[in-house]
Amino acid sequence: MKIRVGILTAPKIEYERREKTFLLKNVRIGIGFHWDRYEDQEFAGELEIRHNADGSQTAINTIELEDYLCSVISSEMRADSPMELLKAHAVISRSWAMRAIAYKPHAHFDVCADDHCQRYEGLRRMSERAVEAVRATEGQVLTYDGEICDCRYHKCCGGKTEIWRTCWEDIDVPYIRSVQCDWCKSPSPKVLRLVLNDYDQETKDFRDWQVTYTEDELDEIVRTKSGIDFGHITALEPLHRGESGRIDSLRIVGTKHTEVIGKELKIRLWLSRSCLYSSWFDIKKTTPAPSGKGREGASSWVLTGHGWGHGAGLCQIGAAVMASEGKSYEEILQYYYAGARLSVSAR
Repeated sequence: MKIRVGILTAPKIEYERREKTFLLKNVRIGIGFHWDRYEDQEFAGELEIRHNADGSQTAINTIELEDYLCSVISSEMRADSPMELLKAHAVISRSWAMRAIAYKPHAHFDVCADDHCQRYEGLRRMSERAVEAVRATEGQVLTYDGEICDCRYHKCCGGKTEIWRTCWEDIDVPYIRSVQCDWCKSPSPKVLRLVLNDYDQETKDFRDWQVTYTEDELDEIVRTKSGIDFGHITALEPLHRGESGRIDSLRIVGTKHTEVIGKELKIRLWLSRSCLYSSWFDIKKTTPAPSGKGREGASSWVLTGHGWGHGAGLCQIGAAVMASEGKSYEEILQYYYAGARLSVSAR
């Protein structure tokens, strides 16, 4: 089975064809998130340059699904990760990709190469360990009631995973449940060095974090990110939280405009210059603002939160700790996707 991956769209794609691979220049990763940056990346498989109606170009990589997975699991998590984590990731990444091939989330290719779908960063971070994990689980997927599962996952739940409807459509997905996750509470520095890729290691406070804005800063951030002039923001009111504590409905009250927004990703985007780590946070207004910040006598907004990502499905840091403590990939999958079955797909 082959998969078509849209790697980047730009006014003009810069690339080099090599004997068995190709190099794409200035590939943007982490688009819109706090690790947003550009890299040159090398890929196996076939390269297609698509010419779009607006004059831009899109680089599309066609590759065997199993080869794609070898790159995904070492792009999402470092290939030095415990083998049972890599195996678990191979199963959920295969499951997610096979659903994407069937349901087509993109118009001109099956999946994109960034966090919107799954990280796919070519050959740069791949190793024999990733290849071994994919081969050891060849064809294995998670199923529920005979259908391949939509295996969502995230970096760190912060202590409790989230249900589907908090993040996406108002439906119940029975294998995406909220489970207590003490595994990600205090991961050792050794485990984090093994599992986090270089740029992810720059994020130090991903489980428990705090962001502080002056009143003027928050007004400007929300105006810029939403495109709406709320005037001076006077209140941030959580209207509903999911089972983990993540906010999926938030009222923003301003002197010129008031609006209720959701779900969790929109909240994270509107309240940050990039994107908040998660929507599991408490809100406090302090007076006065810290010395040297903002107008004299003005207040500050303090957001104190937990976790990195939407929180649904497998917690990558939690699963890494489980694997480092001897849990099998089957045990890891059953913990985060309770009720799902490990099956071999018909290809």
